[in-house]
Amino acid sequence: MQVVKHISDLQTILNIKREEGLKIGFVPTMGALHEGHLSLVMIAGEQSNFVVVSIFVNPTQFNDKGDLDRYPRDLQKDVDLLSTSACQLIFAPEPEEIYPEPDTRQFNFGQLEQVMEGKFRPGHFNGVAQVVSRLFDIVQPDKAFFGQKDFQQLAIINEMVRKFNLPVEIVSCPIIRETNGLAMSSRNMLLSPEQRLNAVHISATLFEAANKTGELSVEELCEWVINRINKNEFLNTEYFEIVNEMTLLPVKSWDENCKKFGCIAVHCGKIRLIDNMEFGVRSA
Repeated sequence: MQVVKHISDLQTILNIKREEGLKIGFVPTMGALHEGHLSLVMIAGEQSNFVVVSIFVNPTQFNDKGDLDRYPRDLQKDVDLLSTSACQLIFAPEPEEIYPEPDTRQFNFGQLEQVMEGKFRPGHFNGVAQVVSRLFDIVQPDKAFFGQKDFQQLAIINEMVRKFNLPVEIVSCPIIRETNGLAMSSRNMLLSPEQRLNAVHISATLFEAANKTGELSVEELCEWVINRINKNEFLNTEYFEIVNEMTLLPVKSWDENCKKFGCIAVHCGKIRLIDNMEFGVRSA
C-alpha cells in the first residue's frame, strides 16, 4: 500500500493500473477511520481491482469553523488501519493541492439540498459537491463507494452524477453500527464516555419507532421520536423527518407509494450526530 500526497504521483500510478486493464474503486473519506469506512473498502475490493482511499478534511463543506477545528485527524492511525484492508493506494493531499485556487463553483440541486441537512447547514452540500466532483476528476474511478449513514449526501452525489453525466458508478453501502446500535461515525470518538452511553438512545429510539408505524400517523410518530430523544438531558434533536427516499420531501401518510426513511440529527453536547432508518413498507 502506498501513500501519496500529490495529484501527479496519484495519476501516474493510476494510469499504469488502467493500462493493465484494472478497474479503479474509490472510497473518499475525511479520515478518522472506523469499521464503517473499512466496510466500504471491503466492498470496493470485492467490486474493483485496485482500491484508492482518499483522506482529506474538506474545509468548504463546514459551515461552522468550530466543527471544522474539532474534526478528528490522525493520518498515521488511518494508514495503520488501512494497511490490513483491500486499500492499495491512499491519497492524502493538503488543501492547496485540491484547491490551488478558491473553488467558487455553485451547484443547484433544488429541493434535495433545501431540506434536513441543507436547511440546517447552509452551503454544506455545495462544499460536498465541490470536493467530490474534484476528487472524481482527479481519480477518475470506475466505481465510488459511499455509506448510507450520510443519506442525503448520497442522494446529492447521485444527482450530481446524473446531472453532469459523470462516468462513475455510485455504490451505496449499508450503515455499520456498533454493537449497541449507535451508527458508526468519526465524530463518535469526540464523545465522552457518558455522552457515548447516552448517544445510543438515538438509534434505540429509531428502532422502536420503526415498529410503531402501524400504531401512529406519520406526524404523531415524528413528535414521539423528538419528544422521546429530548427527554434525555444529554441530547437535543435538531430535526427528525420521515421522507420519500427519492425526493427527500416529508411524507404525509404511510399510504404514499415510496420507500420511507426516518432521518435525524441530534446534538450530544457540542457533537452533532446523524442517523437514518427505513420506516414502513412500500405500499401495493
